[in-house]
Amino acid sequence: MRLTPHTTLAALASALAFTPAAFAAPLTTLDRNGAWVSVEAYGPNIVHVTIAADKDQVLKGPGYGILAKAAENGAFRHSRAADGDTFASSGMTLHVNPAPAPRVPSQGEKYFAPALASVGLQVKNARGEQILSMTGWEMAPHTVNGEKTYQVGASFAAPRDEHYYGMGQNQESLSGLDLRGRVLDCKHWYDAPAGETVCVPFMVSSKGYGIVWDNPSATRFVAGVHGKTAFQSNVGERVSFFVITGNSSDELYSGYARLTGKTPIPPKAAFGLIQSKARYDSQQEVLRVANTYRQKQYPLDVMVVDWFYWTRMGQMDINPAEFPDPDGMNKQLHDMGMQSIISIWPRYETSGRYFNELDAKGYLLKDKDGKTVDGLPFRSDRTGGLIDATNPKARQWFWEKSRDNILSHGFDYPWLDETEPDLVPDGFMYAIGSGDRFHNLFPLLHVEGFADNMRAWKPNKRVLILSRAAYLGSQRTGALFWSSDINPTWEALARQIPTGLNMTASGIALWGNDIGGWQYLPQTTSATKAPLLDPSDARDVVGQNHDYPELHTRWFQYGTFLPTLRLHGDRKQADIWSFGKAAETIMARYDRLRYQLIPYIYSQAKFTHDTGAPFMRPLWMDFPQDPNVADIGTEYMFGPAFLVAPVTEQGQTEKDVYLPAGSDWYNFWTKEKLAGGRWMKVAAPIDQIPVFVKAGSIVPIGADIQSTATRQAIAEIQVYPGKDGEFSLYDDDGVSYDYEKGKSTTTRLRWSEGSGKLTASGGDSGLARSLPGLVKVIGKQ
Repeated sequence: MRLTPHTTLAALASALAFTPAAFAAPLTTLDRNGAWVSVEAYGPNIVHVTIAADKDQVLKGPGYGILAKAAENGAFRHSRAADGDTFASSGMTLHVNPAPAPRVPSQGEKYFAPALASVGLQVKNARGEQILSMTGWEMAPHTVNGEKTYQVGASFAAPRDEHYYGMGQNQESLSGLDLRGRVLDCKHWYDAPAGETVCVPFMVSSKGYGIVWDNPSATRFVAGVHGKTAFQSNVGERVSFFVITGNSSDELYSGYARLTGKTPIPPKAAFGLIQSKARYDSQQEVLRVANTYRQKQYPLDVMVVDWFYWTRMGQMDINPAEFPDPDGMNKQLHDMGMQSIISIWPRYETSGRYFNELDAKGYLLKDKDGKTVDGLPFRSDRTGGLIDATNPKARQWFWEKSRDNILSHGFDYPWLDETEPDLVPDGFMYAIGSGDRFHNLFPLLHVEGFADNMRAWKPNKRVLILSRAAYLGSQRTGALFWSSDINPTWEALARQIPTGLNMTASGIALWGNDIGGWQYLPQTTSATKAPLLDPSDARDVVGQNHDYPELHTRWFQYGTFLPTLRLHGDRKQADIWSFGKAAETIMARYDRLRYQLIPYIYSQAKFTHDTGAPFMRPLWMDFPQDPNVADIGTEYMFGPAFLVAPVTEQGQTEKDVYLPAGSDWYNFWTKEKLAGGRWMKVAAPIDQIPVFVKAGSIVPIGADIQSTATRQAIAEIQVYPGKDGEFSLYDDDGVSYDYEKGKSTTTRLRWSEGSGKLTASGGDSGLARSLPGLVKVIGKQ
């Protein structure tokens, strides 16, 4: 496909989008005895604080990922007094301490005190309560990758009752959610022992504020250790961070969205079942699996073609021996109401057809001598050079080859794998600077460059991208993120729950994981309990791994209540029917349940788009007054109605579940009503995981469909009485960007506990007329 004028403009826009933009003049720049402090506002509840020894550094504006055009100082008043400078708005107050009076240093300070001038500041919320106190900052000179730079950081007081969440994806915890007492390496690290880490440096505090740390180098986060919370980045010439305040967690996420971008509503197919495997050997296998789903009448929306469909890594072609007619394959999928995703890698073998061109143009990651980096010897990785996504010309080249060579064959969406990137940039050089300085930046630039070009290419087809890593602002690309190449074990399953909850708490709402685990499936097991599902008719896939059908089923049950439901894994087969009849029956039932919940889930996607807040929510977001939920990472809210407590132990048939205080709850399966504010032991037979519904909830149930390509009617509206309730039922065409122009419907459902009636207003008038026949009040005949 030739480059058209509109794609040329899109390329220019994409290039400019990644340059930290000019920004509104700060409220003021303060001199604190040679330490310069700049204060800038992004509306009434967000301030940007920059501190440096060089005044030019504090005037540079925000870094990558931040939408500098959102700066707005008008809500703040600045006053100066003997006790320092105060910046006040209706949403918050920032006070910067004055420079300390000169004094004779002590004997110890002569040798060990920092050379930096002291800077201290405090933040109060809208009620005048102090919620944050910065106690120190650092710029320690050192040399990184041959560059003279600084280790930069800031420290804050950590009250004993403060809890910390977010900071991206970290898979170290098996159950606890609170980061307090932990020291995290906030960096993209594929080889992290517990599973890949992804740095999204946004921390949310139980005190009603969040800190966005504005530095893309590898960062250490110290959470409430010895009375201190700190951020410490490996490379920088300034300290730069944003403080967001709010009366609720949703207000904090609204601020984060203002600062870094809104989450688009993905195509509706993103919320159906996505079927993947590492890997389908041919188009015949892809079509066989797709056709089997339709023959069995198991709903499915997307088939995925993973890696090694090419002739060589970086050849950016489709092997005709295995995929002789990809256009025809995609047409057959489309005729079945399915869409397709294909994996596109950013790596180029030295013997491939594009390596010499990319090398000559300087489009690949280089070492400090200017030579292209070829693989990673420490991992026995010899798979070529990495596209340099920091170079706008390289991004454009990658997009054009992906479009012309691959996507143009009828594939709907790309899977941009290896976006950490897998070829670790430390010690090497990007076009914009050292890989150490920009360690965490690659996924934002790589994915957003592709997303912008996809929208320019097909301006009314929503972008959908699978991405393995993220950074500040990555949510605005419309990508679906997942937890990388995790193990197919019970331990890995348990780690997913707190992992995902802190990732969504970092502003990355559209998160999921490989159902069943990605890594090679061992053909034996160390489990000592008898499996709850018969593995005898799945030996061809699981071998003597007797409990894997049980694990896969439990994982699928959990995935039913995730933002995305995607089967994947390095095993002989990876579809619903491959793990024995008993497992198939249960997973098929949950697959149908998932599709019945599409109207509910899609409405939550609109909620996230509007508010910035996630809909896979740790309990502390919705029950901040209940101190018992602060560290619970084994259960969560899925939208406003469902409390989900996945089963993560082999042989487990009951589970301890906490029902938060402040509400009554209904067991989703038995409809039994229970009081909140207590732990209870809940039955969890193999065909159930504990799911509860909050009293006052309204849950729309969709009609059975085979994919979201079919318009879905509302089959039932379930009401869980006990208090007044509301639900905004949202719908649009599920495919285009017309929703941005207001072409959508929102039907407001209201339950009156006093009258015992459900009413509907706005939106779908047909739904309002048919309401009496759709309502089912739980607990009433």
